This record gives sequence, C-alpha cells and structure tokens, in this order.
Amino acid sequence: MSNISAGIDAATASLRPAAVAQFFIPAAASLQERRPRTLKHGDTFAVFDYNGDALSGPGSPEGLYHRDTRYLSHLYLTINGQRPMLLSSTLRDDNATLTCDLTNPDLFDDRGKLVMGHDLIHLRRSRFLWNDRCYERVAVRNYDERRQHVRIQIAFQADFADLFEVRGTARAKRGRDLPAVIEPACILVSYIGLDDHKRSTRLSFVPEPSEIRSDLVTYDFELDPHESRSLFITIGCDQTSADQPAHYSFFLALRDARRALRASSSRAALIATSNEIFNEVSRRSVSDLYMLMTDTAEGPYPYAGIPWFSTVFGRDALITAHQTLWLDPEIARGVLCHLAANQAANVDPASDAEPGKILHEVRYGEMAELGEVPFRRYYGSVDSTPLFVMLAGDYLKRTSDLATIERLMPHIEAALTWIDEYGDRDGDGFVEYGRLTEEGLINQAWKDSHDSVFHADGTLARGPIAIAEVQAYVYGAWLSALEIFRRIGKPERAASFLARAEGLRRAFDISFFDEELGTYVLALDGDKRPCRVRSSNAGHALFTGIAYPERAAQIARTLMSASSFCGWGIRTLPSTEARYNPMSYHNGSVWPHDNAMIASGLARYGYRTEAARIFEGLFAAASYIELRRLPELLCGMPRQRARGPTFYPVACSPQAWAAAAPLSLLQSCLGLDFDPDGMQISFNLPQLPSFVDEVILRHLWIGSGSADVAIRGSGRQVVVDVIDRRGNVQVLTTA
Repeated sequence: MSNISAGIDAATASLRPAAVAQFFIPAAASLQERRPRTLKHGDTFAVFDYNGDALSGPGSPEGLYHRDTRYLSHLYLTINGQRPMLLSSTLRDDNATLTCDLTNPDLFDDRGKLVMGHDLIHLRRSRFLWNDRCYERVAVRNYDERRQHVRIQIAFQADFADLFEVRGTARAKRGRDLPAVIEPACILVSYIGLDDHKRSTRLSFVPEPSEIRSDLVTYDFELDPHESRSLFITIGCDQTSADQPAHYSFFLALRDARRALRASSSRAALIATSNEIFNEVSRRSVSDLYMLMTDTAEGPYPYAGIPWFSTVFGRDALITAHQTLWLDPEIARGVLCHLAANQAANVDPASDAEPGKILHEVRYGEMAELGEVPFRRYYGSVDSTPLFVMLAGDYLKRTSDLATIERLMPHIEAALTWIDEYGDRDGDGFVEYGRLTEEGLINQAWKDSHDSVFHADGTLARGPIAIAEVQAYVYGAWLSALEIFRRIGKPERAASFLARAEGLRRAFDISFFDEELGTYVLALDGDKRPCRVRSSNAGHALFTGIAYPERAAQIARTLMSASSFCGWGIRTLPSTEARYNPMSYHNGSVWPHDNAMIASGLARYGYRTEAARIFEGLFAAASYIELRRLPELLCGMPRQRARGPTFYPVACSPQAWAAAAPLSLLQSCLGLDFDPDGMQISFNLPQLPSFVDEVILRHLWIGSGSADVAIRGSGRQVVVDVIDRRGNVQVLTTA
C-alpha cells in the first residue's frame, strides 16, 4: 500500500538495526498462507478463513471490523466436537456473499469406535455484510440413510482490538471489558476504551440455541434422512438491540445488499473480450472496486484495501478515480467532493496539516482518537494535493461537468496556493516534503517506506526531499489549472499556469534527467544532491507528460530493460540498485497501479507495444491468482516458464488501485479518450494485447449519450466497429 503502514520488510529488519520502521505490519503470519476470504460494506469489513471461521492467534488478521476496531476476533464452528472438512469456499462474482460448503469428518466415540462416517452431513454457511452487521445462515442436511444426532457449536470472542494493535503496535494500557449480557437468543459483549467510547458486539441467534454461554452457543439437531435445518446468526457492531428476528433480517438484508451492489456497479461500462480468463479478471476488478466503494455524504469513495486500509486514503482514491474515469466518472466526482470537504484549513504540525492540503488518511479507532497514532485525520502525503487538482481537470475533460468544478473552485484555489506557499519550501520551483513532527511520516510520497529514498550507495536521503513523480504531478496540476481557468472564463489565469508548467518542465529536465542513468533520478535530497537511482518513479513523468519527447525513448528502454521489467511488470527498483530486494515493500517489488500509470505514460508517448507488454505481464500474473484478483503488490522475482508469481506475504487483497489497474491498462492499449463537448469517443492508435482478439465495450457514456463498441484485430490492424449508439455520439479512430 502506498502509505505509512508497511514500513519495513520483516526479512530485512534484523540486517539494518539502525533503521526504525514506522507503523509497520509485522510479517509474523502470511496472508497468502492463510488465503483469507474478505467481505466489506460501508465502514465494516471482515476477514475469514476458507471454512468461514475467524481463528484468533498471534498475527491473525481475521475477524469482523468496524471503523478500525475488531468487533469479533474469534468465530469457530464445529460439528459433534470436530472441525468440519472443507468442500468449497466461494465468493459470488459480485462479492455480495461468501459461501462455504463443509462436511463432517469421520467421528469416533470415546472408545475409538466410528459412530459417523465422513461426508454424511452437509453444512452450507452463507454470509454477507450489510449496514454494520454480519449475517449468516448455516444450513445443515443429513444425507445418511438413518437418523443422526448433530451437534453444532459456535465459539466466539470479541477482543475490541484497535486495527493498529492487530497490525502489531504494542499498547501499554487498554480499556476494560464489561461483563457479557446473556439472553435466551442473544449475547451482548462490550468494551469501554481509554477514549471513554463504549463499543459493543451483539450476537443474535434463531432459533434459540440449546445452550448459550458468554463464548459459546450449542445447537442439538435430530435429523431424519435427507432432513435439513437452518440456523441464523446476526453479529451487529454497536447494535444494542435487535430490530427484527434474525431469519427475517437475513433474507431482507440479502435482498437489499444485492440491490445496492447492482445499482452502484450499473454505472460502469461493461467489458467483454475473446479471452474468458481476462473476462474473469475484469469482472473481479469491477466487483472489487464497488465492494470497496463507500457512500459518503459527498458521493461514492473507494476505500483503499482490505484488511489494513479499509478507510479513506487521499492518494489511493485519487489515483483509483483517475484510472476509472473512462469507466465511471462518478467515482472521481465523489472522491473530489469528499476530499474537498475534508481539506485542511489550518496549520497543525501533529497531523502534518497546512491550509489547502489534501488528506492522506483518516482513522476512527481508539488509538487514533487518543493520539497514540497520528492518523485520526492525517495530511502527511506530498502528492495528494497536486493529484487532487490533476483529477479535477481530467474529470472536467471527461465529463464537461462545469457545475461541479465551479463548486470545487475554492478548494482547487486552496490546493494551488498550498503548492506555492507550503509545497515549495525553499522557493526553488520544486515541491518538497518533510514531516512537521517526529511522529509524522518520514517519507510522504507513494513509496513511503522509511528506506525507499536513498543515494546510489544505499545511504538514506535526508530531507526535505523533492521526489521525481511529485514534480510530474505538479506539472499535471498546472495543466489542469490551465484547462479549468480557461473553461470558467479566466484566460489570464489560464495563461499563467501554462507558463508555470513550461518553466517547471525545463527545470525538471535540467535537475532530474541523468544521461548516464538513462532516466530521471529518484529525488533531490535536502542539499539538492540528486539521488542517482533508477526507479519506476521516472515512469510517472511519462504519465503526466512532463518528460520532453526526446527523453521518452531512453526512459522507455530503461524501464523495460531486463533489470527493471521482471516479466510480471516493472519493478519499483531495478536489480542494479543498491537497495534492490524483490521481497521488499518498495525496493524491488511489482505494484499493479504503478505499472498501470507507467503504461498510461508509455502510451501517451506512442509506446503502446511496451504498454501492451506490461498489460500482458500483469494479466499473466492474475491468471495464476485465485479469484483472478491482483493484490496490492507482488514480489519482483523474475518470471519463469510455467510458474506463477511470488506473492508478497502481507499484501492487501482486494486493493482499490490494484483492482483498477487492468481497467486502466485496457484504456491505455486502446487509446480510449472522450470529448464530451463534441460528443466524441476516440480510439487513438489502438493496439490489442496479445491475449485478446476482440474487446467489446458497452455503455461507454458521454454527455447524454452512449455507445457500444467492438475492437477487433484484423491482421496487423485494429478495427473499431460501432455496435450501437444512443444519442448523437460519434466514434472516431486514428491509425
């Protein structure tokens, strides 16, 4: 994740004792080993194992979470005292429900006599989240030829751990647990934190259990041959009373949850191709995006990822919204409006806030409320503010929604002022970062591990640091400001931003381009010494267009060289560099969103073949991954024939900008663009990746119209056909 949280890789921590990681995620237990099942709705998410259990233990992220607190830390179902055997564990294609099919193992009495053979009792656990509750139905069926006694027991526990505790941050003191309140069919467990906030978990059961305790319920069923029974469980976060019986709630809530998912995802353009595996990838990407979407007062907002980042992140949402502008511009509108509503208005060193600055991260847990971590409302990212202005300009180009932009103008003006007055700390024309307190993040660009910015010999750079891609984003912000002020009728202001963009472009080329490296340096340190390190950061200069065209060929060659492109994608750091480690978080790994942004930049300069190669590498990786879901990042090990990628142990999955990456890559290869004023959809030098012969895009909307389009390979050419159109929409192709 491009944020504070992963700091240092556990495998290298012991080798560098002087380096202190910030808010790191200890790799005590690999998420890949546990292979969790995840669900999310609103501010609630859950992590379960394949059986549908949440097993507590050191390093386990499993459980039910609400607003950065774990409301259920243990859930364990047994049949006649034994854990059932797994048959299958599946998420619906739209992520609406988790279904776990289980059966009994061989069951023996105290003398070792077999009393029930395996595979006679079938259990189906169906589970989903809706409105701060987890709903579950357990259906039990007897397939034996004789009557069977079946005992189902469900053990549970709520530790009310703060998310940062789960992630590994030790606390000297915690609040207090209250005695459980036990009723015939429900249990209420509560905790009062040091912030004086009472948090409660209510577990309700239908029918009434045979036995109920503070940590266990028991059901005893006598099942005739082929008879089935169902039990229902509702787990509510901060729900102190049941509003209706659980079995009614289950079916009504399931209906509402599915309707809501269908309604939100219906905004997205539909993708179908000649490659069924890629169809699975794209369907999962869209489903993950809309599962991660949370409805805020200002509109839909993609939370960053599960399990560690299911909250508002500025940078991540801005990039996700940019990657999906072609698919669903309403995401960008929601992101812009929500970030505008939470823009910093004052200087606050504790939160790295300055007037006009855009959010980095918001947290709601006990530790954030108490200031034990600085992220209650935290502004420590240097790139969110220029990315905000960039997205506003690109949203306007995509939609011509001038009304929204005019409402956002005070916030756009404030962001532009921040870039000048706070971002450029020393007046040299470049934007630098440096934390305002010792508790703030050391590195505040997307590669925010403590060791991600360094010199050629591996020495860590000292700040304030001007990182390469942030200058590119500022250039993009100036160009967006140019477009915005031109559209609102202020040509003089527009012209000033054009001059500023051209000036920054010249200065960036002089100070950052290194002929010997064949690319831009990683950063300038606090003494303005260049960090002469090759990195994927340079690709972001192509993304925004700050690179002069004559530099593009060298940068493309460097990025696509064998030391950088590992076969799955472009590494964050090539193998030639001092701190290269393919298992590290930011120094040699492969990030899908990073690659999608680089591919967009390559396509911008006409290097669609290289963009398609990146697309092919990430698609190949996805084809090996369960659910066809690209994770937050992969290890940067070289791709080998007939072998899948190497997973990063604590990568989030799903992750919003990773989910958006295949969708962005498709747009880059097709050269897809929009002119809402001219009602034109264009395909500029389209190229199909090698794994598809045909792409069909439906409901590409623009203005008041839309079109369905087929893009087909025909020899060495790509042909674009209009299948259907609604309204006065034109579809153009340039070869």
